[in-house]
Amino acid sequence: MKAPEIRELSVKDLSDRIEAEKANLLRLKMNHAISPVDDLSQIRKARRNIARMLTILSETKAKQNL
Repeated sequence: MKAPEIRELSVKDLSDRIEAEKANLLRLKMNHAISPVDDLSQIRKARRNIARMLTILSETKAKQNL
């Protein structure tokens, strides 16, 4: 997801998406440990997507506290 799409989500939806993406990353890592994945960029993309979501979540919470 792109940042503008993520910013449109509510805090609860964003938290749910983060948990789902973390589960997806774990699945990708487990599959890679068993048999090497052809496209390693999937793991990198998932990791960066989680980081992007966490950053926007903390920004949103900071704005709400002001």
